[in-house]
Amino acid sequence: MQKVSQPDKEKVYEWIEAFQKTGDEEAQYQLVVHYKNLVESIARKYSQGKSFHEDLVQVGNIGLLGAIRRYNPEFGKSFEAFAVPTIVGEIKRFLRDKTWSVHVPRRIKELGPKIKNAVEELTREMQDSPQISDIAAYIGASEEEVLEAMEMGKSYQALSVDHSIEADSDGSTITLLDVVGNDDGGFEQVNQRMLLEKVLPILDSREQKILQYTFIENRSQKETGELLDISQMHVSRIQRQAIKKLREALQNEEVD
Repeated sequence: MQKVSQPDKEKVYEWIEAFQKTGDEEAQYQLVVHYKNLVESIARKYSQGKSFHEDLVQVGNIGLLGAIRRYNPEFGKSFEAFAVPTIVGEIKRFLRDKTWSVHVPRRIKELGPKIKNAVEELTREMQDSPQISDIAAYIGASEEEVLEAMEMGKSYQALSVDHSIEADSDGSTITLLDVVGNDDGGFEQVNQRMLLEKVLPILDSREQKILQYTFIENRSQKETGELLDISQMHVSRIQRQAIKKLREALQNEEVD
């Protein structure tokens, strides 16, 4: 059987450049095929034979395409070294969202296993169910943090909107959907837009243009640099600086 030749590194970088410049679909296809085994191997590491392996492969491919769009040879690392953390990040984010049905702060997630172990140990030592104060002292946390973690731990399983609940003393029931209003995503979008418009003036005109070109118009950093007559590395530096400014401003607005 004739062995299929693999494209050399130079060809791979040609495909990346073609996709970044023109959105070349053939180049995209060739890159996805070329890195199929890489994505599969990373997905397999995290799926461990479970039923959602194919989902992780698809999520990994999303991470791969994101890496292709954002890769810059001037970073000083190979594309593979840049792509792997991006793919892993997408998969971990998917698993985190899949495991917890409601978004839960990381500190609460980390307290959960500690509380579980503390309850087991204290029950064994005391031959009785421990109090919240006992658990808090055992793991070195406040009682409020323990209570919050125990309550948020219920987010592992969300009730179906069809779940029946008792409505009144005569035994009649209604579903959760009957008592929950419809969520209009437009309100959140308007809120986010107003917040962004409020903090955008902290950026100078060049910073605003770079964010518009790279995030809104989905242009590559190289193409953005050509439009503004600056180097790709300069674009990358200004982009990071602008994002940092916005993030700090948004955090301050949320606190206010």
